[in-house]
Amino acid sequence: MVHFTAEDKAAVASLWAKVNVEVTGGEVLGRLLVVYPWTQRFFDSFGNLSSETAIMGNPKVKAHGKKVLTSFGNAVKHMDDLKSTFSQLSELHCDRLHVDPENFKLLGNMILIVLATQFGREFTPQMQAAWQKLTTAVANALAYKYH
Repeated sequence: MVHFTAEDKAAVASLWAKVNVEVTGGEVLGRLLVVYPWTQRFFDSFGNLSSETAIMGNPKVKAHGKKVLTSFGNAVKHMDDLKSTFSQLSELHCDRLHVDPENFKLLGNMILIVLATQFGREFTPQMQAAWQKLTTAVANALAYKYH
């Protein structure tokens, strides 16, 4: 289990309060689909995913990205109980959707990249460390039902 210090929690919460979930979520999921094109196979119903422009402008990608990042917001609220917070999502992604759990780590990387891009100098090394710890812990919580 990951231990989040008071400083980690404060850093994550302070930045999260400034995140536009709709914009950031679309960017995160869009980048995941562009950078790791094999992840597109889980989104066959999203229509045109043939190019970066098509993906980043796709309303279904943006909507699902918002949904993903809204769910990630639960991690910010429940940093000390991630396993149970993401238990149902872990089960869904494992049993029904058959998502490779490695994809959760890739998604976490995309979150870090987008936050760094959006917040620039405010995304300090200490801030990055706290967010890295959180995205890794969420990826592990989502992969829990696979074990």
